[in-house]
Amino acid sequence: MKILFLHNNFPGQYRRLINFLKDDPLVEDMIAVTLETNQQKFPLKKVLYKPHRPVTKGIHPAVVSFESAVINAQNVFQKLVSVKQSGWKPDIICGHSGWGPTMFLRELWPDTRMLTYYEWWYNSTGADTDFLRREPAPYDERVRMQMKNAPFLADLSIMDWGICPTRFQHSQFPAMFRDKIELLHDGVDTDFMCPDRSDALTIGDKTFRAGDEIVTYATRGMEPYRGFPQFMEAVAKLQKRRPNMQTIVVGRDRVAYGSKRSDGKTYKEHALETLDLDLSRIHFLDLVPLEKLRTVFRISSVHVYLTVPFVLSWSMIEAMSTGVLLLGSDTAPIREMIEDGKNGLLVDFFDSDKIAARMEEALAGQQKLVPLRAAARRTVLERYAMKHLLPCHRQLMVDVASGAKTCR
Repeated sequence: MKILFLHNNFPGQYRRLINFLKDDPLVEDMIAVTLETNQQKFPLKKVLYKPHRPVTKGIHPAVVSFESAVINAQNVFQKLVSVKQSGWKPDIICGHSGWGPTMFLRELWPDTRMLTYYEWWYNSTGADTDFLRREPAPYDERVRMQMKNAPFLADLSIMDWGICPTRFQHSQFPAMFRDKIELLHDGVDTDFMCPDRSDALTIGDKTFRAGDEIVTYATRGMEPYRGFPQFMEAVAKLQKRRPNMQTIVVGRDRVAYGSKRSDGKTYKEHALETLDLDLSRIHFLDLVPLEKLRTVFRISSVHVYLTVPFVLSWSMIEAMSTGVLLLGSDTAPIREMIEDGKNGLLVDFFDSDKIAARMEEALAGQQKLVPLRAAARRTVLERYAMKHLLPCHRQLMVDVASGAKTCR
């Protein structure tokens, strides 16, 4: 079986899958198509592309993302023409939808089967768009959200089958498509992301261990989508009541999802300027290697993960796999994984007083809450373990490549 992968930031969600397939006797060859700017390392042959121009200046705002996707699709198509001319033909195309690279490939290989990965469908109500406002978005933004789905619609029209990682994300797609998109998580490496309360983390001249009073937080960007402002407010309040509390923040001082501040400041800068914080007890680590992130989770007294109704960060499930005591926002993506008082704690996303109170409850009740740690680990082992899910991914690829599973 010859496999063509497409992902702007490859390997992305395919990282574990390609490692699982690399020694599979059924797999003859694998090629990855990704952006020229992608610096990630992976063991596959590469086809690199880059947009040949920016989107048209002054174009209607609602179609900016679609024109960008078309430009990407055009460049990918042109790069793959030479691959086709060399005589190479994939048996299956596995592509990440939304950014455009997969949209024109049916014209290049009409008979090749396509298994498309769908992360998100934009809805103007009932999800991220109106959640932070706590009221409906303006009509122009709702139209723009609707049009951001155009690349997904293009992919849905040519795919053989789709795949989506979580029940909440799957539920965002229109009902007419859901039975053609399989619910299958990427999986967590539970052997690597395992508990070890003897681990330790050194930051500067301080070494932190399990048993110390440590609040942790990890996300790609410090932004409202992941509740960073409320988290920092809660830390400021709790520092005054817990003089031994240390806070470790993993993440980059940027906005990965959502809007930047209108004053040009980052959300971290705003927090440090406006909140009464003891900065000697807050440690910002930026993005870290996976092994160091695992240590952060292992030594954590309580790990805080907040999110609007949106794509869930895999780091939350990885944290659960290490047996962390998780405090999550009471929002749909987290309720899919966490039952309050059973395998973690839930709290109002917006209320920093309640977040601080539940953080303190966790810090004060470490021994009483040990069963929640074990239950968090057990949830991941039972539902999200990579070693159980990767064979399912392989079988799905075989079924789609053979035509046993198709909606065409």
